Amino acid sequence: MTPVGDLEHVRAMWADDRASAGLGIELVDVTHDEGLGRATARMTVTDAMVNGHALCHGGFVFALADSAFALACNAGGTPTVAAACDITFVAAARLGDVLVATARERATYGRNGLTDVTVTREDDGTLVAEFRGRSRSLPLR
Repeated sequence: MTPVGDLEHVRAMWADDRASAGLGIELVDVTHDEGLGRATARMTVTDAMVNGHALCHGGFVFALADSAFALACNAGGTPTVAAACDITFVAAARLGDVLVATARERATYGRNGLTDVTVTREDDGTLVAEFRGRSRSLPLR
């Protein structure tokens, strides 16, 4: 895991994220500037992630994008969860590919937010998927 500056709350959340860790998803970077979060995460496609067409199962691509989304929308310090998400698959990923998910909060309004995540193949920059997450911050206790 790459150091992420003073965003201790995000590091603590990430340290407790057993789902992402179990998939081998790595935190590359997370920032919060001008009221919006950004994050980058990466994952290597393993044998257990390949479907019957010898391609990475879309659920794993989604999970990578969702993990980057979670990092970006929680960077501001308020606990935030997904309200809805959708993904468009553009190109296939294969065994051994390293995928990079780059998330960028586009807007926050009230307790809601919109975050876009682009998933690319690391070695050649090929666009693999585009993901949009709609977030909702949890009420403060």
